[in-house]
This record gives sequence, structure tokens and C-alpha cells, in this order.
Amino acid sequence: MMAEGNEEVELKFRIFDGTDICHGSYAPSTTVVAVKQKLVSEWPQGKSQLPKTVNDLKLIHLGKVLENNKTLSESRVRDGAFAGGGVITMHVVFQPVLAKKKSAKQNEGNLNSCGCTIQ
Repeated sequence: MMAEGNEEVELKFRIFDGTDICHGSYAPSTTVVAVKQKLVSEWPQGKSQLPKTVNDLKLIHLGKVLENNKTLSESRVRDGAFAGGGVITMHVVFQPVLAKKKSAKQNEGNLNSCGCTIQ
């Protein structure tokens, strides 16, 4: 039996140290960016790394990075995606935007960013 398009999806999110956060039911019409906003606001405060914005996080479902502007439904996230249904666990990758900008500045002006040396 197929699930109705308006049924909520039960999700939890696993962060870098194996902790699961923000376990709950989400409407299929929820955008990925809205989920990320919830993750940022409910991020465990005792962690060594704290995201400041949604751009610091990437959500991975079935090996694919989810796009901010898409809904959970458009990203093909739904209950019953696996035999037996149940809770879907997504992985959260934390990549601070500052780190990316810093490394981009270091490479600025370098036409060749490769670090190989031939001897």
C-alpha cells in the first residue's frame, strides 16, 4: 500500500560524533532549508563544533546531498523508503563556511593549486 502524499515522515539526524538530534515528524512539504534551520537552533550546546547558519550543514539521504530549495517530498524522503518503514536517519555533515572561504583566499592568485612536487 502506498503512503499518502500528506503523511508526515519520521526523521532523525546523526551528527559527526554519532549523536542523533531533532527526532520528530516532518511534513513532506517541509523544505530542506527549514529542516537545517531547526538543526542549527536545536544543535547540542556541549559539542566542540557549533553551526552558525544553515550553510554550515549538509544533509545526506541515501548517499545524496539534499538541496536547500527542495522539499522533503521532492528530495524523495518518505516513510517506507526501506522495508518495514520506521524512522529515517539522515547524516549531517558540518562544514563551516569560514573554513571554505579561508582556503579559497589562500589559493587566490595561485593558478596552480596542486601541491605535488616532482623530484
